[in-house]
Amino acid sequence: MIEPSTDTLNTEFGYFDDQQKEYVISTPFTPTPWINYLGNDGFYGLISNTAGGYSFYQDPKFRRLTRYRYNSVPVDTSGRYFYLKCDDEIWSASGRPVANQPEKYQCRHGMGYSRFLVNHQGINSELTCFVPLGEKAEVHRLTLKNAGARHRKISLFSYIEWCLWNAEDDGTNFQRNLSTGEVEVEDGVIYHKTEYRERRDHYAFYSVNQPISGFDTDRDSFLGPYRGVEKPLCVEQGQSTNSHAHGWSPIASHHVEVELAPGEEQTLVFVLGYCEVEKSQKWQSPGVINKTPAQELIKRYADNHSVQQALDNLATHWDKLLSKFQINSPDRKFNRSLNIWNQYQNMVTFNLSRSASFYESGIGRGMGFRDSNQDTIGFAHMVPDKVKERILDLSATQKSDGSAYHQYQPLTKKGNANIGGNFNDDPMWMVLSTVNYIKETGDFSILTEKVGFDGDESGEPDHFEHLKRAFEHVVKNLGPHGLPLIGRADWNDCLNLNCFSEDPNESYQTTQRGKSDIAESLMIAGQFVLYGQDFVQLCLQLGKAELAHYAQKQVDAMRDAVLKHGWDGEWFLRAYNAKGEKIGSHENKEGQIFIESQGFCVMAGIGMQDGKARRALDSVAKRLATPHGIMLNQPAFNEYDKYLGEISSYPPGYKENAGIFCHNNPWIMVAEAMLGRGDKALEYFASISPAYLQDVKSLHKTEPYVYSQMIAGSDAATPGQAKNSWLTGTAAWCYYAASQFILGIKPDYAGLTIVPCIPADWPSFAVSRRFRDAHYSIEVRNPDGLGSGKVQLEIDGKNVQGNLIDYSQFNGEHHVIATIVS
Repeated sequence: MIEPSTDTLNTEFGYFDDQQKEYVISTPFTPTPWINYLGNDGFYGLISNTAGGYSFYQDPKFRRLTRYRYNSVPVDTSGRYFYLKCDDEIWSASGRPVANQPEKYQCRHGMGYSRFLVNHQGINSELTCFVPLGEKAEVHRLTLKNAGARHRKISLFSYIEWCLWNAEDDGTNFQRNLSTGEVEVEDGVIYHKTEYRERRDHYAFYSVNQPISGFDTDRDSFLGPYRGVEKPLCVEQGQSTNSHAHGWSPIASHHVEVELAPGEEQTLVFVLGYCEVEKSQKWQSPGVINKTPAQELIKRYADNHSVQQALDNLATHWDKLLSKFQINSPDRKFNRSLNIWNQYQNMVTFNLSRSASFYESGIGRGMGFRDSNQDTIGFAHMVPDKVKERILDLSATQKSDGSAYHQYQPLTKKGNANIGGNFNDDPMWMVLSTVNYIKETGDFSILTEKVGFDGDESGEPDHFEHLKRAFEHVVKNLGPHGLPLIGRADWNDCLNLNCFSEDPNESYQTTQRGKSDIAESLMIAGQFVLYGQDFVQLCLQLGKAELAHYAQKQVDAMRDAVLKHGWDGEWFLRAYNAKGEKIGSHENKEGQIFIESQGFCVMAGIGMQDGKARRALDSVAKRLATPHGIMLNQPAFNEYDKYLGEISSYPPGYKENAGIFCHNNPWIMVAEAMLGRGDKALEYFASISPAYLQDVKSLHKTEPYVYSQMIAGSDAATPGQAKNSWLTGTAAWCYYAASQFILGIKPDYAGLTIVPCIPADWPSFAVSRRFRDAHYSIEVRNPDGLGSGKVQLEIDGKNVQGNLIDYSQFNGEHHVIATIVS
């Protein structure tokens, strides 16, 4: 249902090509490096629009294959590079890092691949980088064509720099690391075997499917003394040194001589791979690694035909994933967002949580408990089996008291003890992810899966018991007003009400000086009412009436506490601090209103009956909304307050201090849709969604095809400037808000419900939705310009009572017409 189009109206730096599902970048000098992700099943690569970035297997900290230097000068000068030398001129097949720029350059970021098209001096090159499905390898296909009228001889040099596996140790422990690097070279394949002699059973390799004229594995030999990657000595001289790394910094560089007649082209295939070997099979002879698994992998991509087949399989894979939800509305930008890039970003964020981007180094953070649970709501319709696995992995890191480790390491799947827990919003997110998964799939068996607490495999509670203890954790940790205790922090990790830090060398998130039995969170209160109601409904589905009755009492008590102690007159309070004082109140000098509690309390239905919900959202529109999105709080904090913590440490307008922290904007979109204000919901959606921001690429700076975590707010020096792109819960939440609340196509236990809340001027829209084993072609009509209200349902030409597509009756191919009526 994608409307074929190439957006060439706003071409500064690049444009969307919807037909190819690509973003086309037209210059190597974008405001920041604009990246893509390769891989989706364990092996991953981050690749910029000039082929910068790095690769890793499973864990970006413990299984890093290649090095990357964050905040380097010049920026983005580590990657997978191909240098071309012809007639004493040097350029790159990806635009950089060579200072000499090609005559024509284009980067096309697509679904799981990136292509680089360069024309220079009559030589055309096309570099395609991707990770084949199911492989622990990155394939780089480079095609060179002589577009001129004379014979050309090209010296080609590949280049990557190996990381010594542990990315943190690699960048700090030089007294050891500069003595550990080891390589082998055989038949043109460069094998990286650092530490293989000791405790490692894995190695990496870099191969090319052509005879080589030389190689280098020692960085200083290849680059030359005191040189960088912009002009390596070997490339300048046109000859490799055949260096073998013994310690120092190991690299992999192949030298290939390519001769092309006029009109002739040649394709070379490079494979960057990872191999694990059984301990008993590690060596093929003393000191020589077992190369058999690498040779088998290389053989699978020995020629262009096999590479193209793998690319075709990758395209088919993504077509299948994206086809599960396709929208055709009057708004082409809305369609582009939901049909292509939002779903694509959901998948990347699901895979990597907040661990590895050009802003997250892959070292300091593992998979977040709250992050990963939330990410599943944007992905459950695509690959539900993986979502189930992820939820159970998260469940296994939960502690027996219902709390949770804030993060876990993807390699070990164990909780990160360095960060610990006591972020008191964490537990209830698992109710959201589990309920959303069951509604999407109809699979209640996840609840009976045996999952131990805190990695304990000997105990046998089921997953439902984990949900019950998550619910109970809130009930057992209430403060003086009957509201949930905030712990170290709630969703806002920078609101540290029990920290009291005056030492710049300590962590806000892991430091606690104040007692944790006073400071309370209105955000968690709204969260508990919202997902507590989901827990009640789940109990009823399971026939657990007594537990449902008990849980409902707790939810009702929390709702009452919010109305009694959490309403400030025109909006909901944000919290009570460790002194019992209000935060997010008109009584405060700064930080009078916060976005989080407005979103969650209204999403929970609090204040719907008496007008408080509407007044709270009107206050958001008046005091927090900007053309670039909704700010987190106002007024900004201009002085550091140790009783608030990190939030007051940022300059005004950035990050949590009155920045537009995009993750929470969809909560207001959902809340507005629940009030029936579809125009407002879409207005907020458009203010932060990349498809609508093509006119402000220079200001925005980050990738114009994916969401960023933060956009500078009105108090900042540069309002509208974004930071921290790709790995943000904004992606899943915007998709959830748009698909389930604006479009109103909502999974439920019995089927799909249709509850649209669209702009009044949309006459209709159509959705192709694959749901469990059914496929629904849904047409929503808005003949009277109402936008929301009662829905009249017709399925296969017959009227149906209510707004539910009952899966038990309609579980094949069906045509659905939903008409909004007064």
